[in-house]
Amino acid sequence: MYQLEYLDIDKNNEYENIIERVVKKCFETEKLENSKLYISITLTTPETIRKINKQYRNIDKETDVLSFPMFEKEELDEKIKTNDFEHEDVLGDIVISIERVKGQAKEYGHSFERELAYMIVHGFYHLMGYDHIKEEDKVKMRPKEEKVLNDLGIRRDETNEG
Repeated sequence: MYQLEYLDIDKNNEYENIIERVVKKCFETEKLENSKLYISITLTTPETIRKINKQYRNIDKETDVLSFPMFEKEELDEKIKTNDFEHEDVLGDIVISIERVKGQAKEYGHSFERELAYMIVHGFYHLMGYDHIKEEDKVKMRPKEEKVLNDLGIRRDETNEG
């Protein structure tokens, strides 16, 4: 279902447990658990994600998560509809800045688990062809993200949210 790589940071069992649960739930939610698709996930530093962002998107700044889908939405929808998964195939790549996840969890007043889980779900739905730039796209993507997190019992900490 996924392949995990650490780039310039140490291996961490807590991260792996969160990623395992979230990716599994994403695949179940989209009925992909029997597909031969998998996700490549890289956990890294702000400096490294900045280099990747500059190299592949020509944007010279650090960010929290990058997603690189391998399929156009229509192509992927057709593969899913016809169950056209003869060979193992990468759905796409997700790159996450762990330091940024820690900072945003603190900034938004919720747990590290919630923030990392959100980054995985958010990246997954980008790989599935969803976007959030236009409002009409955001209203399709956000409920899918929230459903996965709610199904996992990973909710925002309402007491700390401003």
